Amino acid sequence: MIAGGLAGAAGVAGLVAAGISLSRRKGSYLAAAHALARPGDVDPLPAVLRRGLGGLTVPVTPGPRGELFLGPGAPQPGRTLRRLVLTPLLARARGHGGRLARDQEVPFRLVVEFTGAVRDAETLLRAYRMLDQQLRDHAALLSRCEDDYLTPGAVTVSVTGIVDVRELLATQDVRYVFAEGSFDDLGTRAAPATLAPMISEPWSRRFGWDGLEPIPAEERHLLHALVRSAHDDGRTVRISGLPEGPRRARAAIWTELGAAGVDVIADHDQRGLARHLRRHPVSRWVAREPLPAMTARRPSPRPNGPRPDRRREPV
Repeated sequence: MIAGGLAGAAGVAGLVAAGISLSRRKGSYLAAAHALARPGDVDPLPAVLRRGLGGLTVPVTPGPRGELFLGPGAPQPGRTLRRLVLTPLLARARGHGGRLARDQEVPFRLVVEFTGAVRDAETLLRAYRMLDQQLRDHAALLSRCEDDYLTPGAVTVSVTGIVDVRELLATQDVRYVFAEGSFDDLGTRAAPATLAPMISEPWSRRFGWDGLEPIPAEERHLLHALVRSAHDDGRTVRISGLPEGPRRARAAIWTELGAAGVDVIADHDQRGLARHLRRHPVSRWVAREPLPAMTARRPSPRPNGPRPDRRREPV
């Protein structure tokens, strides 16, 4: 009886261990899932990578010597963008053959959001130059734009919150940072896809539906039309700023965004968003500018041949 009891206990322990192993097993890379770091998040990146999310928005504040510190408050020692986000993110990509995950097909989208009370142009420019230099130290892993040609990398970095950032970026022949666009940029020359490859708007800017009731037909039509226009213009679409309602209501909005083909859905609720997108993937997801195969080598361009036109391929 004792032997049988021990055998039974061992069997139960084995099942529990197997269950824990399965629960810890990493899921597929969720290119459409984008995390919004909260101001009080001490170290936002590990949870994002552990859940397989395809992007992260972090608020930063310029500090001494142009260094960027996480959060909108006073700079805290050690809590820099370089130390907590850039270095570990790009080290992971370097250690995995140029990818953050084996099944990553499009770049991880890192959005650096300048916040805080310091808004003078000189301070912001100095902070951008610091960011630009930090990124150039990892150039081989980053998406870049050179002479209006986009080349994807493991990570695409965009900035928001800097006044006149488009004019600043447009002066660089080779850049590793992109601006964020809006639906108002579609069909205009103010911010071409090579400068602002991703349309990024808060939900409340154009929509009033909160997910508690069925979506109005006119709002659904507008959402599908805007996403289709952005894709036709060679850009991806990121929607953030969803209503802070119950998860059931947010899940209803996530479902509508996925059905419309929104490329990137941003939310504070990382766990809920990841679980939802694993069950309900974004409709018609197409990697218009996929990362190259891990073992493939890029052929050298012909000395006198024309360069391929890649201006409308979003990153």
